[in-house]
Amino acid sequence: MDSVLVVGSVAYDSVETPEAKVEDALGGSAIYFSAAASLFVPVKVVAIVGDDFNPEDVDYLKSKRVDFKGMQQVPGKTFRWGGRYARDMNHRETLYTHLNVFEKFDPDIPAEYRDTPFLFLANIQPELQQCVLEQMKRPKFTMLDT
Repeated sequence: MDSVLVVGSVAYDSVETPEAKVEDALGGSAIYFSAAASLFVPVKVVAIVGDDFNPEDVDYLKSKRVDFKGMQQVPGKTFRWGGRYARDMNHRETLYTHLNVFEKFDPDIPAEYRDTPFLFLANIQPELQQCVLEQMKRPKFTMLDT
């Protein structure tokens, strides 16, 4: 079965709503995409996390055909985002964005991922998206989030 490669962020999100608050929930564009896409195809992830990242946080996704061999763990803190949502859930306020190790993300696509037929370039800088494209062996279909 064909698979899809996602290159994007893995983060810890802290979210407030009028009803509840959660701290350090697993988030990021690569995580959200993987959760949805893994319902249909195997997913390969390229991302960066800090040494504070708990590998058990992705165990559920690993059980759903998500491969994290391309996720780099480096010294430093994992990307963190905090936000507050209004009652209608359509409006939000960003309380903080701490890029941490994600600020230095330089995607290195593992050799075994380079011929993946479908590629999703998640919410990363266009220069990084170009860097990923240059490492790939002509995917059949490429999607980007800008």
